[in-house]
Amino acid sequence: MLFLIVAHDGTDAGAKERRAAARPSHLVSAKERFDAGGMPIGGAILDAAGAMIGSALVVEAADEAEARAIVENDPYTKQGVWVRYDVWPFKRAF
Repeated sequence: MLFLIVAHDGTDAGAKERRAAARPSHLVSAKERFDAGGMPIGGAILDAAGAMIGSALVVEAADEAEARAIVENDPYTKQGVWVRYDVWPFKRAF
């Protein structure tokens, strides 16, 4: 089953630095999931100035609990980049 996840970065003074520090490990983890077919799409959400302020991804998971576990175990969550997220079942049109 597919799930759409929208994760929001923190807005405090250290948020951009945490994202930069966690990005290499996050990208390794995300690429592994993508290569295994478990994440067909993912990327950064940008503000009007082009700064990264969060992420949107579609993941394959057995249920919502597993989709949430994917987020909870991501380096961005573990290193305090993503401060909140929403998860919705997703039906792919194409």
